[in-house]
Amino acid sequence: MSSRRVPVRLAVSLSVLAVLAAACGSDVGGTPTDDEGESVPVTTTETRADQPSTLDAFRAQRVTWGSCEGFVTDGSELDPSLQCGRVTVPIDYDDPAGPTASLALSRSAATGEKVGSMLVNPGGPGASGLSTATVARGTAVESSFDVIGFDPRGIGASVPAVRCDTPREFDAERADNDVDTSPAGIAETEKENQDYAARCAERNDPVLLEHLTSADVARDMDIVRSVLGDDRLTYLGFSYGTRLGYTYAELFPENVRAMVLDGALDPAANAADEVVAQGAGFQSVFDAFAADCAGRSDCPLGTDPAGAVRSFRALVDPLVDRPARTELTGPEGTRSLSYDDAVTGVQQALYSTELWAPLRRGLNQLRTGQGDILLSLADLYNGRLSDGTYSNTNDAFTAVRCVDDPRVTDRAEEGALDARFRAAAPFLDDGRGNGTAPLEPCAFWPVPSAADPGPVSIPGLAPTVVVSTTDDPATPYEAGVALAAQLGSSLVTYEGNQHTASFAGIACIDDAVSAYLVDLTPPPAGLRC
Repeated sequence: MSSRRVPVRLAVSLSVLAVLAAACGSDVGGTPTDDEGESVPVTTTETRADQPSTLDAFRAQRVTWGSCEGFVTDGSELDPSLQCGRVTVPIDYDDPAGPTASLALSRSAATGEKVGSMLVNPGGPGASGLSTATVARGTAVESSFDVIGFDPRGIGASVPAVRCDTPREFDAERADNDVDTSPAGIAETEKENQDYAARCAERNDPVLLEHLTSADVARDMDIVRSVLGDDRLTYLGFSYGTRLGYTYAELFPENVRAMVLDGALDPAANAADEVVAQGAGFQSVFDAFAADCAGRSDCPLGTDPAGAVRSFRALVDPLVDRPARTELTGPEGTRSLSYDDAVTGVQQALYSTELWAPLRRGLNQLRTGQGDILLSLADLYNGRLSDGTYSNTNDAFTAVRCVDDPRVTDRAEEGALDARFRAAAPFLDDGRGNGTAPLEPCAFWPVPSAADPGPVSIPGLAPTVVVSTTDDPATPYEAGVALAAQLGSSLVTYEGNQHTASFAGIACIDDAVSAYLVDLTPPPAGLRC
């Protein structure tokens, strides 16, 4: 399945990578199997006889907080101090008496005088948010708020969860490089994308698939706000989570207390321009990595940054025909590093300078024909667990984007976008571009898109804060500038090479964000860190 996608924001650290390398995972269990023992995900919705018929009944719920055992679906380890619980929401807000979803929540209780609760979303779309409840540890925010992580509808431990591919199907897709741009190759890839959409239609309830939009999640957030007893919402959203934030503000402007949007999407951006800008962002950070690497004795790309793209392509291009060996194993035996996984692993490492050292080691390893480190990075990106199963991050990513964004059904338009993307990100260009490209899965999606792109304008909105990083690989700095202008937000600029900056140990950022969230003190005008 070909997918030119906004990569999922993951809170990656070297310790997480070490956990993956040690093959620690979790068993999500509970799905039916086929004749070969392969899990066959199917999600359905149910309507209970005692279903509330108004939103007031949903708002009257109370969360029963308890152990987080059984809530983890992505292989992460939740802090033992966290508590978890659930909130029920209607899947279709136009039919509150109809099917419901159960949202998974986590809580890090305020350690001091409590101001209220703060919801946090890590982005994606498709990423589990339960571990984000600890994002503000060691700050004034931890003292003043119950910090609430949540898995949005269809994602992670929320029920029902979107599932389209079995683990074996996803493994096969990762091994299929989809680089053939001949007419036959384009047709084959497009057929794979169409088949993927058909599997999603077969294995998920259409009511759920239709109601995975950011607007639906924003309405869920307002239910959660009310259930937690807050008159107004305090929210921290990263990456795609910024879309949830500004969508909430559009729907419930009077309910916003404070909102920090870090790594923003521009509501007014053309979808194709957004893809190209992201490619340019990754290229910029690759160039920064190459420049840093060139001064080190162990640099696998050489001592001249100007030749880094050529050196990188020389390392990864042979994988199209001959995958690299690894010592990692799976249900089918010893695993190999495909071309697609190598590129994915590199992109994962470009999210944070913390991963530049493992990236150097991974590329040096590839020079010897070994691919363990890059495959581990690709596994992290794709949500693969040590037992060979996957979180539902990738399926949820596609399902949300297909109902949130405009769809491209013109092959000529896809071909032109492919050419622009290759030009913007030469390190990702395999040299096979010819102005053609397959239609993506969303072109064949079984439910309609609710996309309504355009700038936001929210008169009377409480003061908000946008944080934007100058060399963010996934969400360009200019998108943050644009969103801040549309919302009338304070703009905080971080000069760095990473995806998002709040509560990443940068005192200048953390102090300003904390003062705003706790005391509603706006950051100094024009703050740059």
